[in-house]
Amino acid sequence: MHDRPSLHARRHLMAATSAGLATPMVAHSQGSWPSRPIRFVVPLGAGGATDIVMRILAPKIGQILSTSIVVENRVGGGGVVGTDNVAKSPPDGYSFVHAAVSSVVIAQTLFTRLPYDPEKDLTPISPTVFVPLSLAVTMQNFNVTSLQGLIAELRARPGALSFASNGTGATSHLAGANLLRLTNTRAEHVPYRSGAEAVTALLTGDVQFAFDIPAIHGPYARDGRLRIIMASPERQPLIPDVPSNTEAGLPELKAYSWFGIFGPASLPPEITEKMHAAFSEALSETAINARLEQSGMPAMTGYSLARFNAFIAQERIFWPPIVRASGATAQ
Repeated sequence: MHDRPSLHARRHLMAATSAGLATPMVAHSQGSWPSRPIRFVVPLGAGGATDIVMRILAPKIGQILSTSIVVENRVGGGGVVGTDNVAKSPPDGYSFVHAAVSSVVIAQTLFTRLPYDPEKDLTPISPTVFVPLSLAVTMQNFNVTSLQGLIAELRARPGALSFASNGTGATSHLAGANLLRLTNTRAEHVPYRSGAEAVTALLTGDVQFAFDIPAIHGPYARDGRLRIIMASPERQPLIPDVPSNTEAGLPELKAYSWFGIFGPASLPPEITEKMHAAFSEALSETAINARLEQSGMPAMTGYSLARFNAFIAQERIFWPPIVRASGATAQ
């Protein structure tokens, strides 16, 4: 069981399919909602972390609510496009978004113009998982074996290196920008549509470094196709030999994310509460909890609606100074 994760102790995953996912009608329906399939938008690419987690949870949510669940990828703007789609959907309980902290907290400071107001246009439902990040470097004509080695290379070749992210404004982008700020170095940011595309760029040497989840980086590191040089905010079970950012000599660098379920504003309280209860039940199920834990992305359990709202409020205080200090911006 994972309570509210602290910044110093939070711990992601690989088992993806693509396109839509439906789950059969089963279990215990109550009341008139839901009476038709429920759509969950994943605002980042298929095969990425938000997609993987949603597809693990969707079958159980369908069982609990006795309806079909459709998972729909709507990509763009580091999660902004898909999140905006749900923010502008009718508050009837049939459209939700599985969003990362990037589009429901960070985007408010990062984007000069945001098509929705995360505080006014979305209804928080439930957190899902905490997501630590790892920093990996390419093995293609790039002989860097440590964080300090990467920093030395950045300083020796200002502006010549590039780093991948899974979208402008995503935490992988912000972590890279913050690394450059903290080390007073320069590199080109190359945003991709998903973590899967970003790691491909790393494998081919199109970029030299990237932040992502240990579960995406880990298999390629084990077969010698890339090298992981740092984990944050602490050492991670999937990559136990990789030093934390503090051990690697950059304790100020925070690189993590979390995901949660949000609906449109003005969602009826009874629907909010019923959907919250469904996710609480799914995240507490032993088999699902174990899959997430073993993947290095622990379920964020034990959250009431009030506690989730309080957690988001704290994140809205924590992130803006980091975003502004990093110098990262997006249109």
